Amino acid sequence: MSVALDEKASTPTFYVIEDEHHDHSDEGPTMLGFWIYLMSDALIFATLFATYGVLFTAYAGGPTPRELFELPLVALNTAFLLISSITYGMGMMAMRDGDQAKVQMWLVLTFLFGLAFISVELYEFSHMIAEGATPQRSAFLSAFFTLVGTHGLHVTFGLIWIAVMLAQVGMHGLIPDNQRRLMCLGMFWHLLDVVWIGVFTFVYLLGVIQ
Repeated sequence: MSVALDEKASTPTFYVIEDEHHDHSDEGPTMLGFWIYLMSDALIFATLFATYGVLFTAYAGGPTPRELFELPLVALNTAFLLISSITYGMGMMAMRDGDQAKVQMWLVLTFLFGLAFISVELYEFSHMIAEGATPQRSAFLSAFFTLVGTHGLHVTFGLIWIAVMLAQVGMHGLIPDNQRRLMCLGMFWHLLDVVWIGVFTFVYLLGVIQ
């Protein structure tokens, strides 16, 4: 009897411990890859800023920035984009709280402010083109439309991404995959905000006061 008890006591016992982080194993590579994409995007904008810096006085007898730019309108547009970043940040806070309804509400507000930004920008472009300030009129206008238009194109893609995320969150909720996608979208949206501050300062403000 004493021999049987000793054998039982010497038998090792194994426990299966669940790895709590196995669902997020691909989070690191995804975020790293997205950071690399953002850096490449920043290089594109840096190139466009440098090009504009070289050509911004090449008017070729055409209209100058002071004759074309309407600062109150651009300031209003800047406010739209800055507010959209705030509303997106509020959405991220709601995501941390697990409040799906508030996340969707803040995403809708972000979409509306972004849409207002694009609408004002298209109005500005159409107004300039109607006055003959087309991209082919001078090197300055070519650089201006390329830089500002590239930023506007990014905002348009961001709006499409927001619409897709609204559908994803509505169908699947705040699952880890959707949270990761919302974080990537937030980084993308805030980058556009930073780039626009550079556009507003370097293109519009300096263009008017020069």
